[in-house]
Amino acid sequence: MKLREANIERLAGGSFDVFIVGGGINGAVAAASLAGRGATVGLVDRGDFGSFTSQESSNLVWGGFKYLENYELFLVRKLCQSRNRLMKAYPDNVRELSFLAALDQSSPYSPKFSALGATAYWGIGGFRTRRPKLLSREDVQQTEPVINTSNLLGAIEYRDAYLKDNDARFVFSFVRSAIEAGATVANYVELVSASRTPTGWNIELKDFETGQTFSSTARVIVNAAGPFVNGLNDAWEVSTKHRVVYSKGIHLVVPRLTTTDHERVLAFFDDTQRLFYVIPMGARSVIGTTDTRVDEPYTAVTEEDRQFLLGQINQRLNLASPLTNDDIIAERCGVRPLVVKAKSGDQTDVDWTALSRKHEIEVDRFRRTITVFGGKLTDCLNVGEEVAEAVESLGLPLEPDLHNWFGEPTADTRTEFFRQARLTKLDDLRERPDIEPLSDRLWRRYGRRAFSMLEAIRADPSMGEDVLGGTDYLRVELHMAASTEMITRLEDFMRRRSKIEQVVRNVDIDDSEGLLEVAQILFGDLAQEKLTEYLSNRDGAAT
Repeated sequence: MKLREANIERLAGGSFDVFIVGGGINGAVAAASLAGRGATVGLVDRGDFGSFTSQESSNLVWGGFKYLENYELFLVRKLCQSRNRLMKAYPDNVRELSFLAALDQSSPYSPKFSALGATAYWGIGGFRTRRPKLLSREDVQQTEPVINTSNLLGAIEYRDAYLKDNDARFVFSFVRSAIEAGATVANYVELVSASRTPTGWNIELKDFETGQTFSSTARVIVNAAGPFVNGLNDAWEVSTKHRVVYSKGIHLVVPRLTTTDHERVLAFFDDTQRLFYVIPMGARSVIGTTDTRVDEPYTAVTEEDRQFLLGQINQRLNLASPLTNDDIIAERCGVRPLVVKAKSGDQTDVDWTALSRKHEIEVDRFRRTITVFGGKLTDCLNVGEEVAEAVESLGLPLEPDLHNWFGEPTADTRTEFFRQARLTKLDDLRERPDIEPLSDRLWRRYGRRAFSMLEAIRADPSMGEDVLGGTDYLRVELHMAASTEMITRLEDFMRRRSKIEQVVRNVDIDDSEGLLEVAQILFGDLAQEKLTEYLSNRDGAAT
């Protein structure tokens, strides 16, 4: 029986200590933390895991340098500590990298003042990264010749971190951790209703794939619905001190704009004095993000959005020719759920540009609910631990936290994998000098599961072949994904378990001879149906 089907069977009629609604980063870490401490946990998402806000981030793990301008020192300290924990726990997934902030005459801060801020940021972060530097215009010209220095006063270079793989993949790593600790999880399952009982909650669910409806019970329910927390709490008649408002952000993925010898983020102030970035993504660059107040969580990239970002970057880089819409390979668009105090009115007076990405966790002891407001990828471990504390405060005892629900395998396990990879001559399967060694990528993405992939390649060399021409995803990865990653629709793999859709143009994906085989490996007899559905949904979204 496939993994998702087995979990659906366990959800139907299941009784749980904690039931989590929402499979983004907040729900995923909560499930991993609670299951790792012995709780019986159920989790559902009406879409795929990490398929809404959590797949639209900048892929950055950072302490919030920009929050210093609002003197949020405690928040910056907390985020820096979270960044440091993730860098230590995920040395192959969360990497330190340089941020080069170019400052011209329209920037709100001078280079020297910004350098003081960078030094303070370094200290607040516990001096855990490399020392920041103040750069002259000549230094910038030598370091990143692509930057237009005609109006430049100078720059600062400081350090933060980023996700080597995509954000949704990182979210799924916590889902996997929860599964391995015994949690029952399912994507594409909608919460139809939840009603309070003397002992907890009766929960009615619907499987979008089959139309089947079923019920579960739980002692405590966690609202981790991200941008949708307000609506769920209203439906459950849960009163809270906080609500969320929405800020829309977009990113444009284009061919690589910066030098490839260093992984470096370029930071600029746009014409509205808001920061935006050029972020490396392998052979691509990601430009963003914008910050626009919206009233609904559903958003889309507009032509105005595109022209704004393209115009801003064309002004600030020396490009052989200005970027146009034809250079855009993919787009990312989502909302940030920003936390505000709950009050009457429509909250149009809230200055959302001054709001940080902090999170708040509220407990309703009478209704036995926990709500997670806001948050970001950087702060995810704190969210997992705080939700566990909230569960204990409701009278559900948990086992001691051994911190075994997050992080990569031990250094000794890593060493053994790379030893076996050398014996298998894994990296010899690729001759292209511009791509990452296969051993690095398989270890980073799959950890201990990569050992069985080596065995499969040794038994059948075709398992080491690139299935989807030029994307460098191996046949063995597709088989692994089919059996262990709960892929329900083709988009789950193309957009979230991998980042193929974000680095390869749609037309090139469609022209690939391997796309049908990808569907066949993932879905068997349903391959053609799933492929047709995928192409239809994607084309519909594009229009």
